[in-house]
Amino acid sequence: QVQLVESGGGLVQAGGSLRLSCTASGRAFSTYDMAWFRQAPGKEREFVAHIRWGSSYSTYADSVKGRFTISRDNAKNTVYLQMNNLKPEDTAVYICAARRPDSIIATMPGLYDYRGQGTQVTVSA
Repeated sequence: QVQLVESGGGLVQAGGSLRLSCTASGRAFSTYDMAWFRQAPGKEREFVAHIRWGSSYSTYADSVKGRFTISRDNAKNTVYLQMNNLKPEDTAVYICAARRPDSIIATMPGLYDYRGQGTQVTVSA
């Protein structure tokens, strides 16, 4: 069982930055692929970024490429999402998720085994 707790959300002006953290319980964190999703009011949950369990190999949604960076510190059981040049359309609840790795880069939230409760990010114009 893996429990995930996100933090770091808040209110920021457009063009600003935030760094989200997701800390996992359990000793197997380093063996899981990790991802960030987001969900805005009235919209479906969408993929943001993914990072492989054993490397820094990462994948991003086109909407955040060049602005967001996902990273992980396995010694701290934590995955991060550095968000720069934030836009009002980035406003959402950001949710981290974990899954046992296989050959695919999973961008569908239903493919993940564990997910956190989320942290709110609000970007004002």
